[in-house]
Amino acid sequence: METVGRQDAPTAVVVVDPGGVVSGWSEGAQQLLGWTARAAVGRPVADLLVDPPPGFPESCATGPDPVGSMTFRHPDGSTVDAVVTVHPLHGAEGRILGRAVTVQRWDRRPVIADRAFEQCPFALGVYDPELRFLWMNAVAGSVIAHTEEQVLGEKYRELFPELDGLAYTNKLSEVARTGEPARLITVFRPRGSNYANAWATSMWPVRDAEGRVRAVANWGFDMSAEYWARQRLLILGEASSGIGQTLDVVGTAEELARTSVPGFVDQVTVDLFEEVLSGEEPPLSATFTLEGTVALRRVGRYGAKEDADRRAEPPPPINYSPNSVAARCMAAGRSTVQLAVEPGPGGEWGFGPGLAADPAHWPPGNPVIDGTLGAVGLTGRIIVPLMARGALLGLATFARGDRPEAFTADDLILAEELAAKAAVAIDNARRYTREHTTALTLQRSLLPHRLPGHEAVEAASRYLPAGAGAGVGGDWYDVIPLSGARVALVVGDVVGHGLHASASMGRLRTAVRTLADVDLPPDELLTHLDDLVLHLPGNLQPEDGTESAGESGATCLYAVYDPVSRRCTLASAGHPLPLVIAPDGTSVPVPARQGPPLGVGGLPFEATELELPEGSLLALYTDGLVENRERDVDQGIADLLRLLTGPAATLEDLCDTAMDAMLPDHRTDDAALLLARTRALDPEHVADCAIEPDTARVADARKFAAERLRAWGLEELEFVTELVVSELVTNAIKYGAPPIRLRLIRNTALICEVSDASDTSPHLRRARDVDEGGRGLMLVAQLTQGWGTRHSTNGKTIWCAQTIETT
Repeated sequence: METVGRQDAPTAVVVVDPGGVVSGWSEGAQQLLGWTARAAVGRPVADLLVDPPPGFPESCATGPDPVGSMTFRHPDGSTVDAVVTVHPLHGAEGRILGRAVTVQRWDRRPVIADRAFEQCPFALGVYDPELRFLWMNAVAGSVIAHTEEQVLGEKYRELFPELDGLAYTNKLSEVARTGEPARLITVFRPRGSNYANAWATSMWPVRDAEGRVRAVANWGFDMSAEYWARQRLLILGEASSGIGQTLDVVGTAEELARTSVPGFVDQVTVDLFEEVLSGEEPPLSATFTLEGTVALRRVGRYGAKEDADRRAEPPPPINYSPNSVAARCMAAGRSTVQLAVEPGPGGEWGFGPGLAADPAHWPPGNPVIDGTLGAVGLTGRIIVPLMARGALLGLATFARGDRPEAFTADDLILAEELAAKAAVAIDNARRYTREHTTALTLQRSLLPHRLPGHEAVEAASRYLPAGAGAGVGGDWYDVIPLSGARVALVVGDVVGHGLHASASMGRLRTAVRTLADVDLPPDELLTHLDDLVLHLPGNLQPEDGTESAGESGATCLYAVYDPVSRRCTLASAGHPLPLVIAPDGTSVPVPARQGPPLGVGGLPFEATELELPEGSLLALYTDGLVENRERDVDQGIADLLRLLTGPAATLEDLCDTAMDAMLPDHRTDDAALLLARTRALDPEHVADCAIEPDTARVADARKFAAERLRAWGLEELEFVTELVVSELVTNAIKYGAPPIRLRLIRNTALICEVSDASDTSPHLRRARDVDEGGRGLMLVAQLTQGWGTRHSTNGKTIWCAQTIETT
């Protein structure tokens, strides 16, 4: 059949008698459906349909009733998708003589346009110049909670005065008067809602053939999330420039309070520990426990209706009972949101419409309904612990009373961001007050605040500085992710105490991380580190000569664990060897030597390799943990081994048990402990193959990678991975030496490795327009989240990693 144009497709009219038999057939029906009147008249109408609805058309109600979409059979065997409307035909006495069925192609412009506008996800409306409703779609009806029949012919201002605020209708009137399109963002609170909505609206005039404005049309969408996110960003911008202007604890607390009012909340209070005001060390957030009343000082208070210009001297004390919400927040290190809602019919407290309208995801335990807030004139309160660099400084309270909006989950994030900025500034001010505090904070800042999560090991650590009067030492530890899903475990000790030891420790830790990034084997890394210590000014000795040459230097233990092979390679530069405990609790001997300390020079370091069962425990420590005046090193190591083989729920508990049992009350040296429980990568998540040194085999490598990614369900990474594999394998074939191998590793990232026997390292460079090559590594660097080279005794490996998106 000749295809009828979509815009010119006719409307078919079919007359059906009460028995469902076709009795009339229009010319348009023949053009649209292909049947002639001779072939169609006298047939049951159901014979012309594919899957006709039961009882069609008798089942249709009286009056025009669009049945919906149906599929008609065409004489040539094809089908026609159409929209069908049934019109009952009445005789003089009201008896139904039959039905007229109109048929229009589904893709005909008037039909599809009506459906498109009706199903548009935005609110669409048309008004006359007097702003009377002429038409609206279903989304617009849901916004104003009215149907089209309820509003047709009514003026917007008279029907919805509480939703208008004149801005919206004034802009519509302006468009009708001037004939110029306009845009508008309106913020309003719908009836019965505790939240204000922000709508972005575009308006334009509708003209007749003579160019006269006959109506005004508009479309709009709810941009509340974007609008309020922008407002929160503005407040954060003000906080970035307004908090931390001075190194004054009380002044910084007041800056936090002033920044938050009135844009965010109606009232803010800031309470800090006495130690923060005096420059001493506040309690650590990880070890803070409730033991009686928590005493703080109220150093900041600001409210929209309060005179906050007077600063109380000294700040008044604030005592929180152990059962108070504020005390529990500080102990848990988590924020709490309290909301006040009206009681239900039975007097019970429940979630109001505000909470139901909040689309964001609340963290566990929030929000909490507190009916006592209304008694003090508040609609909501957010209590946020002030924590910075692992220290608990106090708490900040953000409260609303004058505005009806309930706090949302996004408001909680904003409050925590403001508190975090203020906490850092307050802690900086506290550090500035005393030189001793500055030295102690320096030591803590150089150590990792939190060990990075890694798929190769589960790790936990503890560090305790020497007691009062001993000064800050130079112990350090680290967990460093490496290529190929491996991880490096590091522990070291700089001889001596004070700022010099801390500064030297920081330099060595930075050097280790830099050398680890080059992927050097443990013995080679210590050789480079030893050479660095030799060339440091003063060879790690203070310039004032307070420490003798015999007390200078440093020790370091560097271990690399591979979860694929379950092998651990380690080397020591004068540092105690690690303790290794098998999953069954037995001690595993480490056949290695300590080697010379760093800074001696000229002596080699030896690497030792161990194969560890999955679940083995590695314990790296400094001598301050196992040696003191009452106990020699051997006895201390035996005691530590006994403690580590004992029962413990988690590594964190095991760390606490070991530190509490091993360290005396009056310690004279720093102590560090790093525990790591090994994991093994599932063999199904590792795939490798040998590559023949022939460029024709590059396609085989791409195919191997694509098949493995599909088996892992990582089809979205297939395109980039094929490009990367092609470039790396081609480079290995052209510039490397056999044997060549390709390995893919799937864990939290997709790792691609190509190894060959050549020691030549590739270099990233920018190719010129006339160059025929040189763009491969640039392509790899741009397509992946990281790449690098590591050398071994058998050649080198080029690797790259892609992030795996998790849902």
